[in-house]
Amino acid sequence: MAMTLRLDESETEALRRRAEIESRSMQDVAREAVREYIESHSKADLIDQVIAEEIPKYAEALERLGQ
Repeated sequence: MAMTLRLDESETEALRRRAEIESRSMQDVAREAVREYIESHSKADLIDQVIAEEIPKYAEALERLGQ
């Protein structure tokens, strides 16, 4: 599915410079940035979910260890 990404002038210029440095298209650089963002946030969400589910199970033991 195609979409339009609207950037302000400074964002566009930064993207253009990065693409030129890497000898890639602006689209390639932007797509990679989106993939990296999703991957890093997906991992953080998974860790948050595991912590939220597992810590309560061991709260008493963790409390005792902390004493």
